[in-house]
Amino acid sequence: MFLEVKDLKKVYKRQRAVDGIDFSLKEGEIFGLLGPNGAGKSTTISMIAGLIKPTDGDIIVEGRSILKSPKEIKRMIGLVPQEIALYPTLSARENLKFWGRMYGMDSIRLKERIDEVLRILGLTERADHRIDTYSGGMKRRINIGAALLHQPKLLIMDEPTVGIDPQSRKHILDMVLDLNRQGMTILYTSHYMEEVEYLCHRVAIMDRGSIIASGTKEELKAMVGNAHKVVVEADNFRQYMVDTLRVLEGVQQVMVEKQSITILVKDGRKRLADIIKVFNDDGCKVNSVSIKEPDLEGVFLHLTGRALRN
Repeated sequence: MFLEVKDLKKVYKRQRAVDGIDFSLKEGEIFGLLGPNGAGKSTTISMIAGLIKPTDGDIIVEGRSILKSPKEIKRMIGLVPQEIALYPTLSARENLKFWGRMYGMDSIRLKERIDEVLRILGLTERADHRIDTYSGGMKRRINIGAALLHQPKLLIMDEPTVGIDPQSRKHILDMVLDLNRQGMTILYTSHYMEEVEYLCHRVAIMDRGSIIASGTKEELKAMVGNAHKVVVEADNFRQYMVDTLRVLEGVQQVMVEKQSITILVKDGRKRLADIIKVFNDDGCKVNSVSIKEPDLEGVFLHLTGRALRN
């Protein structure tokens, strides 16, 4: 294995941010850490990147322990943090030059790599404009570029599309796929199920510091079998109706968020009439109903009884 995470733990006072997790990455794959905010994803990758020390456990990269060879491993890793790590009054080129020097790159090679990275990012024409004139999506792309300068073997990306427009998001996701096609191994964290579905070969689902499931997307979806997500938008829904829905045949989980009620149910199309009857009998006005095939969000709901983005 290219990367092995072994019984990794991080404890802050009495809080277990990461609670004894194990997973591994093969060389050349995109591996996803999927989970809600606060699940422990950022703490995990901060330990892998050598930014914080584990309370217990170890991280092995190409046979080297992060505890014994931290400097060697850091040189192999490019980290894209969740926060924008750029100087707003400097240009994109100046920011990349700064980060390249931090990596210890010589000036000739750094100039070549800056031009290459700007081309990969599609920002050559804006290279000499100040960062504070950039859109959110463009800042995110330069943030990624800083992690690519030294040509890392492992690229770690922590929620790289937070707060950007759909077009910029699609550009970043396609860029991740291009980097992977060129051979780069990528560890990608997100609470967006559709991003992980689109990008990743294998996925680990995290919740409250633990990995609650892992495998290929197909293996994870198989955990809910032929269950569907039935999403009902309704007025006047009352909490006691949750118990009525839960006793219906085939219902596995019920989750309520404002006027949206999500029911994970086997053979959802066959059970739809029974579900709607519960709403009608209690005088609820049903505004819309949708039935969705099993997905990773359904897996999370099945395992935790909560929505992935709560």
